[in-house]
Amino acid sequence: MLSRIAESLFWIGRYVERADDTARIVDAHLQYLLEDPWMEEDGACRELLAVMGAPPPPEDTEATRTTVLDMLAYDRTAPGSIAGALAAARENARRAREVLSSELWECLNSSWNALPGRIRASSPHEYFGWVRERAAIVGGITDAATRRDDTLQFFLLGRSIERADMTARLVTSHTLAGGSGPGWTTLLRSCGAHEAFLRTYRGRDSEALAAEFLLLDRLFPRSVLFSLEQAERCLGRLAPIDGRGLGEEDARKVLGRVRSRLEYQPLLSLLGSLTDEMVAVQEGCSEASDAIRLRYFPSDVAEDWIGDRL
Repeated sequence: MLSRIAESLFWIGRYVERADDTARIVDAHLQYLLEDPWMEEDGACRELLAVMGAPPPPEDTEATRTTVLDMLAYDRTAPGSIAGALAAARENARRAREVLSSELWECLNSSWNALPGRIRASSPHEYFGWVRERAAIVGGITDAATRRDDTLQFFLLGRSIERADMTARLVTSHTLAGGSGPGWTTLLRSCGAHEAFLRTYRGRDSEALAAEFLLLDRLFPRSVLFSLEQAERCLGRLAPIDGRGLGEEDARKVLGRVRSRLEYQPLLSLLGSLTDEMVAVQEGCSEASDAIRLRYFPSDVAEDWIGDRL
């Protein structure tokens, strides 16, 4: 496969997942702002923008929910926003058109064409629901109409790394907000994980169990551990390990270190330093993405891809 095609597939997976997860995170943030009228809105919005890697508003300007929506939901020029991510996914799909199914291209293209109308006519909650629906359709079409070769592996690799990174950001938004932020139940609902969590623990509900589920569950596809393991599996299928083992900068080694740090750490210790651990996950995903770029997408051309340094 040509490296430019592989790179486009990798970023389609990342951008669609970024739009989906950003919609979930911002929706949860706006929900708890509505539920707690005594919350200091400027501080909460600045913390969210920092977690999402968006540039902070000027100090003499108050950050409000409108600021968050403008920067993280509606800005079609910023790849860290929902609209910008969908536009970038469509552009990458155009570059990789020869290996995508017609259904997948039409889904991404029609989503991009519908964006202006959705931004103008929908409430934020309706807009976020539409974004989640379009991302689910992309995932379903990819699963049903993509051959199980490198095409699928690069798409899943990008999606898995982005999902681990964004779930870590979601957890970080909770820990930075402290007791005034959304509870674990809200976080689980925003990931579509609440019902699966209740079935797994047979109705028991506690913050420690919720954190364990969202971070370490091996069977739930949005947990950090599941996403890291899936990214490792994709890398293994793209380049099986030879007799020499893994190089120090190999993406599998990077992801394996991050996964082992989560997987083998006592839960209470993990919960006691949750912000630092989630920062380590984000840094590991960024490092792995750089290693993947060097291994599979080498180019002497000046880089014009919007990556994960957000």
